[in-house]
Amino acid sequence: MTVSTSSIQTPNFDLDELNRKYETAHPSKILAWCVENIPTGLVQTSAFNVDDIVITDILYRELKHRTPVMFLDTLHHFPQTLELVSKVKDLYDLDLQVYKTPDVDTRAAFAAKYGEALWDSDIQQFHHLTKIEPLQRGLAELNAVAWITGRRRDQARTRSDMPVFELDSQQRLKVNPIASWTRKETWAYVFEHNVIYNPLHDQGYPSIGDEPITTPVAEGEDERAGRWRGSDKTECGIHI
Repeated sequence: MTVSTSSIQTPNFDLDELNRKYETAHPSKILAWCVENIPTGLVQTSAFNVDDIVITDILYRELKHRTPVMFLDTLHHFPQTLELVSKVKDLYDLDLQVYKTPDVDTRAAFAAKYGEALWDSDIQQFHHLTKIEPLQRGLAELNAVAWITGRRRDQARTRSDMPVFELDSQQRLKVNPIASWTRKETWAYVFEHNVIYNPLHDQGYPSIGDEPITTPVAEGEDERAGRWRGSDKTECGIHI
């Protein structure tokens, strides 16, 4: 699906000035700016990793803002992830918006339509079907002019220069409120505020993606080393 950029009315913000002002700001300050300056069309995209839930906690508990939270149900998530989604939805009374590959509802149906283990034969197509197309469709249907991610610069070398505020390929505002945080700072927030998180994080999975292509990470490995192990892939395509 191709979304026309002419239909996206992104406010004319000065990104250079915003990035200078908020480079070292606490995520709550960045998110408060978003809530104040983007009264409609603000969406959080969440894979329900710990960083994502920290952002949700700030939005819903601290700022009392019922931001739509978009979750991409790839049909290949760990059971623990899907259980967490349900718990977080109930805990915060989330405005949860779920998007998935059209016309399939189970892994078996996906395999029947697109082939067994598509991630092995064509990882780009797998991610297009399960993430990229549903994301773009979701942002369009939710009339998003800005979307919030849970990315940090220290997660991977491909994210080391990531700004707090940027424009995506459709000219929507893309906000990375914890860009400057470290993994340690995320977990300090979790323990301070008793934030719920995926139990897989305690089992060697610092970054959790689809079950068939996510493995535990050994001591000293990169945080995202368990994603697409054995390949040179570092991103699914959503953030490229």
